[in-house]
Amino acid sequence: MLRSVTVLIGSDHAGFDLKQVLLSYVAGLGYTAADAGFFDRDSSDDYPDIAEKLCVELLAGKGDRGILICGSGVGVCVAANKIPGIRAGMCSECYSAHQGVEHDNINVMVLGERSIGVELAKDLVRIFLDARFTNEERHLRRLGKIAKLEEKYCTTPAA
Repeated sequence: MLRSVTVLIGSDHAGFDLKQVLLSYVAGLGYTAADAGFFDRDSSDDYPDIAEKLCVELLAGKGDRGILICGSGVGVCVAANKIPGIRAGMCSECYSAHQGVEHDNINVMVLGERSIGVELAKDLVRIFLDARFTNEERHLRRLGKIAKLEEKYCTTPAA
């Protein structure tokens, strides 16, 4: 188990209540839970803003894994996966929560507050955090192909 890691948890306004529950839950599991924002449900920021904020912090080493939450999960998942180095997976059942890490090495789990219940969300988070990448050749090969897609299609913003 990855108990000595920091888990960044962020949400837009539509995921705020579930984020508050999960911050306490993750800490109760023995992990360091860090609130990546937004800090109230009345935020004028949108889901791409929190997705970018959490992902940039994760890539900068401020956390080891991330959890993003919006109403459906779809918006933050799309936004997060635009950032090179982020492998975000939307999870609404247990298999994806562990298989996404074991095979695809996801570093961000995405949840939809309006589409899953609190108890299922807790189960998914625990499974996600307990899962480990297998390092099997076939999975490493596929991740290499994903990295090449990022190199081919992602552009670096002008300084």
